Amino acid sequence: MIYVMSDLHGEYDKYTAMLKKIGFSDEDDLYILGDVVDRGKKPVEILRDMSLRHNVFPIMGNHDKMAIDVLDWLLTEVTDETVERNLTREEMYRLAIWRMNGAQTTLDEFSAIPAEERRALLDYMKEFAPYEVVEAGGRTFILVHAGLGHFRRERPLDDYSLDELAFMRFDYDRECFGGDIYIVTGHTPTLTITGEPEIYRSGNNICIDCGAVFACGRLACLRLDDMKEFYID
Repeated sequence: MIYVMSDLHGEYDKYTAMLKKIGFSDEDDLYILGDVVDRGKKPVEILRDMSLRHNVFPIMGNHDKMAIDVLDWLLTEVTDETVERNLTREEMYRLAIWRMNGAQTTLDEFSAIPAEERRALLDYMKEFAPYEVVEAGGRTFILVHAGLGHFRRERPLDDYSLDELAFMRFDYDRECFGGDIYIVTGHTPTLTITGEPEIYRSGNNICIDCGAVFACGRLACLRLDDMKEFYID
């Protein structure tokens, strides 16, 4: 079976509970549509688990990219005492923006692990794919964190920038491909679309970010083979 989750945001306990709920095994595949880190308490624990599984395929989210951009140069001095020493104006700006978006839990966990593991996890994050195309249940699924920014039907997927794929909000009212081609995204909490922590479908557009890190949200998982939905409160 092929499963999709998104926007874990450090919610390790919900992540592991979901793996148990769906009975995830070595025979299954799991795609995670970005935003593994930030906000929640245990982003490093999730990264550790993901990196040890051959059948978990991560896709780059905007929070993951912000973390990589800062940790790449901050890695050797990621402590509260040193994070603001000798930073350029651009580095200060990137750090400030990241902190405004929930970076502290990621900084705290990275500062608490050995330098060798920090580097290994950062290298793992750098390998997150910009998108994936998956066939399941007679359908084609384009899996991406935020959507296809500046969409044009004739535009090749490889032509989209990471900003268009991981940062730009998707217009769920726009039918992009139709037929048996579906776009599955995270990034925009369904709470802001319908007010409910449930997977949102609009034509062939599917949003699965149900706000796992928020008090009124849930972690959602979609099984692509039969479109069955799973939730962890």
